[in-house]
Amino acid sequence: MKKATFYHAGCPVCISAEQQFISAIDSNKYEVEVVHLGETSARISEAESLGVKSVPAMVVDGQPFHINFGASMEDVKG
Repeated sequence: MKKATFYHAGCPVCISAEQQFISAIDSNKYEVEVVHLGETSARISEAESLGVKSVPAMVVDGQPFHINFGASMEDVKG
């Protein structure tokens, strides 16, 4: 099964995007993981290494897709 990881910081833009994208992904084809970077800051470097520049973003098969700019990774690092 392929993997899709949704990274966000908990803002309203992120939550809305999470709900829409997670429901749109075919769960028969993709294992979906949601990562709240505000709660799991240890995974910020992982997101950056995958090419995430801002959140919300989804990484599918190693390819980052940025959705409605909510916050830069610098903002997430605080």
